[in-house]
Amino acid sequence: MKTHQNNGRKEPSERAMFIAALSLGSLLFLCFSILPAHASNISATTTDHWAWSDVLGWIDFYVGNTGATTTAQKLQGYASSSAGDISLDCATTRNGDICGQSSYSVTNDGAGNLSGWAWNDTYGWISFDCNNTGGCGEAPYRVLIDSASFTGDFSNYAWNDAIGWISFNCSNHNGCGTSNYKVVTSWVATSTYGTLDSSTFDTSVEGGAQINSVLWQGALPSPVNNASVGFQFAVSDSSSGPWDYAGYDGTPNTWYVTGPGASKAVDLVFHYNARYFRYRVKLTSNQSQTQSPRVDAINVNWSR
Repeated sequence: MKTHQNNGRKEPSERAMFIAALSLGSLLFLCFSILPAHASNISATTTDHWAWSDVLGWIDFYVGNTGATTTAQKLQGYASSSAGDISLDCATTRNGDICGQSSYSVTNDGAGNLSGWAWNDTYGWISFDCNNTGGCGEAPYRVLIDSASFTGDFSNYAWNDAIGWISFNCSNHNGCGTSNYKVVTSWVATSTYGTLDSSTFDTSVEGGAQINSVLWQGALPSPVNNASVGFQFAVSDSSSGPWDYAGYDGTPNTWYVTGPGASKAVDLVFHYNARYFRYRVKLTSNQSQTQSPRVDAINVNWSR
């Protein structure tokens, strides 16, 4: 990644300064926090870890904090039923990794739309999405995790040819008066982010310079889906700081956000009358946590 700074003259390229290249993917996705396979992030609340089958009865997705775990990519672990475990991922069964025998999982598209297959030794495959078999015209079902209100509630149905429907929420039955059950996870669809602080830039202006704008070159994911690139600035009269990064309101809570190739004006009330400056760049992934912005170059415009 390349960074330019200039003093408002016509020859900005002659005053170009460079910083080392950065793997933005590494920066961004090191922020992920992945639960260990043995710890469930399904709710322990009495009514909030149960699905229902007319054949199997209650299906427990918590199993004393060792059952199912939701990630942005898939469901892991297992649920417990009267017919034995329902395995959600061949790599994290109660008997260990069995992917060598059969590779399967219940996948998550990062937005809470589940697909793929679970397995039960007695009844076989359990489909979480009608698209698995191309049968959506007859019965358009799919298990979902609420990503709009960020509750983590499961809803809708899974299907097995022998036992029929598995309901993940009593609201599927037009109300929950008889039995208030659902499966709830602490995972919700959300972006993640990473930050990078620049090296120190010397404007050589003893009386202090004014930072005017910032521009970056690169690309956002398509569709953008909440992905963004933002900047904060810190200024000091000393090359050793201190460095207090701030956005457009002069606090660390805001960012100057702009798209690739679009110059963003910096508030003239802040970031001025100091010889030295640094910037902090923040890369925010899409909501599915599958793609991040790519930043190739950053240009900061300043003047005397």
